[in-house]
Amino acid sequence: MNVSRSYLQSDSNVKKISGHITKKVADRLNDIFKKDRKEFEEKWDNLKLFINYGILTDEKFFDKASKFYLFKNTDGKYFTFEEYKKLIESNQTDKDKNLIYLYASKLEEQYSFIENAKNKAYDVLLLDGDLDSHIINKLEQKFEKSRFSRVDADVVEKLIQKEENLESNLTQEEQEEFSPVFKSILGNNFNVSFETLKEDSAPIIITQNEFMRRMKDMAELSGGGTPYYGNMPDSFNFVVNSNHPLIKKVKEEKDIALKDKIENINAEIIPLDSEKMDLEKSKEGKKEEEILQADKDKLEDVNKKIEDLKRNKNEFISKYGKENKLVSQLIDLALISNNMLKGKALDKFVKRSLEIMK
Repeated sequence: MNVSRSYLQSDSNVKKISGHITKKVADRLNDIFKKDRKEFEEKWDNLKLFINYGILTDEKFFDKASKFYLFKNTDGKYFTFEEYKKLIESNQTDKDKNLIYLYASKLEEQYSFIENAKNKAYDVLLLDGDLDSHIINKLEQKFEKSRFSRVDADVVEKLIQKEENLESNLTQEEQEEFSPVFKSILGNNFNVSFETLKEDSAPIIITQNEFMRRMKDMAELSGGGTPYYGNMPDSFNFVVNSNHPLIKKVKEEKDIALKDKIENINAEIIPLDSEKMDLEKSKEGKKEEEILQADKDKLEDVNKKIEDLKRNKNEFISKYGKENKLVSQLIDLALISNNMLKGKALDKFVKRSLEIMK
């Protein structure tokens, strides 16, 4: 093609040429796909980066590429958009009628999460390319009532929310009292929560928030284009299965070992809670300036006493957790399943395992 420099200097002409080339490339790829799909699938991994870039930079290219774009799942099978939608829509539609596309980005590291999903007859895509985090956002905008979720973003029961409701063995108050047992060993990068899962599910599962992880991935890829997310530390969710037999065992042993201490502190907290409720009730309907300073001071004093007692309770519950070998073993097993236990911590786990087996 013989094109003069002055012709190319026009932005509109550059766009015309670019659009013409894009159309020819898309048409050619579509022809190859229709003529010999097997060959196209064999070349897909090499073509994917180029096609992803075209999709992200040219809306018209996306429209054409949607006919031959291929999803690859963790079993190495290829599907067009329509084929994959038909494959998963009967089993991967949540209670709000959203179609959930599960995906993995690292086969080995996310193996246990992938297997958990497969055990529920879910299919998992492999999206491990450089531009895949951007492609996911693009497809979520294009696909109606659809959402992409990485397999380690949550426990498998919550990745695709169904109507199924399980009853927890722990009340909210029991969970709050139990959580210091695990927090005592974990660092600040972990948020401890309890989930009502089946007894045969793992006792502890470590997940990573989908939105935050995706933003960090995109920030890393863009070289700091979104520094707010890129500079934030990794944050993980430490999910405790409140219905697992080993978790029940830890709680029962904790209740027996700390029974007297907990009962004594709770006995001090109960009247203070009652006094706090009375003081707060006396404030109802009054403006701030109408409340006596003595009542404000009294309420502040009661709150402080309650906080001190709860802090004291958490301290000896935390101490119990730190010294409990079963708790340490459960936490380390969860860390190992996520490739997060290394060095000295891994050595301690091995030695503890040998000691437990004696």
